[in-house]
Amino acid sequence: MEDQNKSEIVNPKSEIKVPTMAQMAAEGKQPDILFWVGCAGSFDERAQKITRDICKILHHVGISYAVLGTEESCTGDPAKRAGNEFLFQMQAMTNIEVLNGYNIKKIVTGCPHCFNTIKNEYPNLGGNYEVIHHSQLIQQLIDEGKLKAEGGESFKGKRITYHDPCYLGRGNGVYEAPRKALEILDTELVEMKRCRSNGLCCGAGGAQMFKEPEPGNKDINMERIDEVVAINAHVVAAACPFCMTMLSDGVKHRDKEQEIKVLDIAEITVRANAL
Repeated sequence: MEDQNKSEIVNPKSEIKVPTMAQMAAEGKQPDILFWVGCAGSFDERAQKITRDICKILHHVGISYAVLGTEESCTGDPAKRAGNEFLFQMQAMTNIEVLNGYNIKKIVTGCPHCFNTIKNEYPNLGGNYEVIHHSQLIQQLIDEGKLKAEGGESFKGKRITYHDPCYLGRGNGVYEAPRKALEILDTELVEMKRCRSNGLCCGAGGAQMFKEPEPGNKDINMERIDEVVAINAHVVAAACPFCMTMLSDGVKHRDKEQEIKVLDIAEITVRANAL
């Protein structure tokens, strides 16, 4: 995100201002949820849109939440996947000290990599929190009747397919929440041949996001988009900023930008609910 948004996320359109934990602590308040924005959600222009939409959803349902702002740093996931355990532990311990200092209990994040790292690897270093992915939160809000996909953009006549992020699906067994968030839409949900536990990686996991792919016959994201084209899907629903980048690049490379849109679960939810 831009520098001013790293400490306070502001949506110019709706004037939603998100407080930082430091601001809330100064007022003697404790939010129900800490929104862990993540590196992509903070600095990547495309992922910033997803960040804003998650904020819209939280604001709409009246959940008290805050961000760490400039006190948030990388979870250490890329360092760990690249084999630098020492750097990972340094980054993790810094974050855990901040989180524990604010007595954080519940965290929601839009990045499966942050989700997996904080949920499964921080406990061994003293960071124990309830961690949920934003698709799980959206499913919960739908079940509670707080999100109904009414009055917003209609997806009727559109074929939507969902791409399972590795760190959300195979890594943590979260398959149903994103799909249930799509089931309330008046649309046709179609599955790619490789889905759920047999899903195909977008090509960015394991720190591959930050390097060129190894030589081969075809890039993985091209393979994935070819599967999308094969089932005639109009929308690819994503739930990870890394997947968003890889899938969007694949669509551009295949010159299918007019036929296929790549949207995050949060973006679809906001559009359907006219938030």
